[in-house]
Amino acid sequence: MKLTVRDAARLLNVSEKSVYRWIKQGIIPAYQVNEQYRFNRAELLEWSTSRKIHVSPEIFLEPEGGETPAPSLTDALRDGGIYYRISGVDKSSVLRSVVEIMRLPEEVDREFLYQVLLAREALGSTGIGEGIAIPHVRNPIVLHLSGPMIVLCFLEKPVDFGALDGQPVSTLFTLISPTVRAHLQLLSRLGFVLRDPGFKKVVLEQAAREEVLESLRRAESGILTTGQGPAAAHGNSPGQGE
Repeated sequence: MKLTVRDAARLLNVSEKSVYRWIKQGIIPAYQVNEQYRFNRAELLEWSTSRKIHVSPEIFLEPEGGETPAPSLTDALRDGGIYYRISGVDKSSVLRSVVEIMRLPEEVDREFLYQVLLAREALGSTGIGEGIAIPHVRNPIVLHLSGPMIVLCFLEKPVDFGALDGQPVSTLFTLISPTVRAHLQLLSRLGFVLRDPGFKKVVLEQAAREEVLESLRRAESGILTTGQGPAAAHGNSPGQGE
């Protein structure tokens, strides 16, 4: 779906004037089609997550096609697993270690998955700040998965991920999904819950598995039941609206 300037402004909780300013500054991913600007939903979500822009809870209420329930972050993380002391001295070796420990079906080509994760990083870091990164493929690919998966890895040593805040990364939420819809939902929800102080605290402290899962369940419950999330509670970032 190609979003208009009005759509982008609504989902980012800002004025259309702000969106046009970002376009002029060349800092927001936009395309000019027949003298009108359009946005790709996946790229817009990635951009807003990396810039810590508080997207509107409306994004969780909009249909993406079909009646399939949106995927649960908690279920996806439980399926993917939580791992500690993952080795690696740089971005590529860390991603290699992550792919190796994933619970994937035998028919999945791990080398291909590793290469597409690297290719996504070459386009721009998935580091979102405060030592956290969300590696994922640019466009979801069919990997013979029965459902989406999030793999949480705490690194043995922090590595440089080229994050916007310059901090090395020690926590990775690697996201893979069999469908575009699940990919977009998980990416946006994950960016949302990582603004929840309680969940972020247990993540940064590298808490025990069940504590992380329980904290995530609590943080996600607001989105699943009311369409509200941390963004609604905290409001816009300074300087967003006009």
